[in-house]
Amino acid sequence: MNRKILAAVLLAAAAFSAAAQEKVLRVVPHSNLSILDPIWTTQFMARNHGYMIYDTLFGTDEKNRVQPQMVDTWTVSPDKRLWTFKLRDGLEFHDGKPVTGEDVAASIARWGKRDAMGQKLMTFVERMDSPDPRTFRIFLREACGIMLEALGKPSSNVPFIMTKRVADTPADKQIEEHIGSGPYIFVRDQFKPGDKAVYVKNAKYKPRKETPSGTAGGKHVYVDRVEWNLALRDGQAQVNALAKGEIDVLERPAFESYEQLKKADGVVLVTKDPLGFQYMGRFNHLHPPFNNPKIRQAAIAAMQQEPFLRAQVGIKEFYKPCASMYTCGTPYGSAKGSEIQSKSNMKKAQELLKASGYDGTPVVILKPTDLAAIQKLPDVAAQLLRQAGFKVDLQAMDWNTVVSRRSKKEAPAQGGWNIFLTAWLAPDVWNPLTNAALGAAGEKSWFGWPTDEQIEKLRDQFARETDEGKKKALAEAIQVRAFEVGTHAPLGEYVNPYAVRKNITGLVIGSGDTYWNVKKN
Repeated sequence: MNRKILAAVLLAAAAFSAAAQEKVLRVVPHSNLSILDPIWTTQFMARNHGYMIYDTLFGTDEKNRVQPQMVDTWTVSPDKRLWTFKLRDGLEFHDGKPVTGEDVAASIARWGKRDAMGQKLMTFVERMDSPDPRTFRIFLREACGIMLEALGKPSSNVPFIMTKRVADTPADKQIEEHIGSGPYIFVRDQFKPGDKAVYVKNAKYKPRKETPSGTAGGKHVYVDRVEWNLALRDGQAQVNALAKGEIDVLERPAFESYEQLKKADGVVLVTKDPLGFQYMGRFNHLHPPFNNPKIRQAAIAAMQQEPFLRAQVGIKEFYKPCASMYTCGTPYGSAKGSEIQSKSNMKKAQELLKASGYDGTPVVILKPTDLAAIQKLPDVAAQLLRQAGFKVDLQAMDWNTVVSRRSKKEAPAQGGWNIFLTAWLAPDVWNPLTNAALGAAGEKSWFGWPTDEQIEKLRDQFARETDEGKKKALAEAIQVRAFEVGTHAPLGEYVNPYAVRKNITGLVIGSGDTYWNVKKN
């Protein structure tokens, strides 16, 4: 063997050895990744992508306490109108540039134009600035009671910090660069929608010293590479791949798979989000028939929760009805005002529809065919609404088409919609400001675009209030009005555990779909 060949062999062997030692976490996410701008949509996959590569000013732990993350210290002026934040040392973007207060201010400003809670916070903000690279300040027109909760918002949409250059992208245009300062680096040239997404360890990331909890604490990375398999969508194929060790993590499997997964060798179930999720039916307030609040109420009365939960989840230990628009078991969870749904029945729904003046306009329901956690909900909605007397047009498509189509304000006959069904993580809906479905500012609101001055005035009061007793009363008043207006229909709560190989440990509780702290043993 000549020297050149020997050298090539040795080099190949060294490369093989290095590759063999590389720890790769192979994940099948719950859905496809198509939108990379984490504030462009409330879609969880965009949020999950954001948590891989960006960092946040504050995190929220599993007990719903806001904790500093990128922030080191902060002060508040006596009149509570000036907030001054100091960034911790060692914050660096993936391109090697330090994180500055200007980056923060630009990121918060852009997030505040799209997120429901961010929009409310921005009604109080007079201006933001950065007197030095490690400092940023928020000047308020008047004191408000939601500053830290907003900056530490753990779920869609999350106030991720980007470079100023990227954050200066207009809020109505998606970003084209994906440079964060978080624990992983996005490998853009290996990203193929519907196939795979790849993230590699950010070796320069400096985690906090605190124990990880929720989206707070130390974001330690113990694997070299995370690969999201976006192509493996068949439920049985997912189970088989996990059982064979071809994948390490299966996010939120189809409920029909759990009995098989419980029996699979080398597989365990992990409940990452004990508070779970809330199902929701959302009405389009812009177009007939749901531009009529009486017709929306008839629909809510028809959409009893138990049929949805029984059909979609089926496993009694995994679901429960919840009369509240907020997460049950949290401070604002209440049945107040829910009687139109919680104490109604099909006869009542039929009576309400008959009295509403409904003229037979077909109801276009969007049905995702590839998202196991919700794909049966539209069928149940169609059945119940037909029983109530509605005409229904059930239209099947993939989830990403649903996500795209629900943003359209055109009439249903021109590619719009009347109803879509979705699920929210508990932190998304546990108060009147995080719950995007309760925004009622017309075209500035979340998809569905309800308009109601009373709700918005109450949400403003909630944002100002610091007394918890008064906040609870305001939250109840908002819910009462939301059921009257018919913003949406809550459809019960559920948990959807992960299935993982036994050699995978460290999944952080209460964090949604995040992959720091994970070890592959």
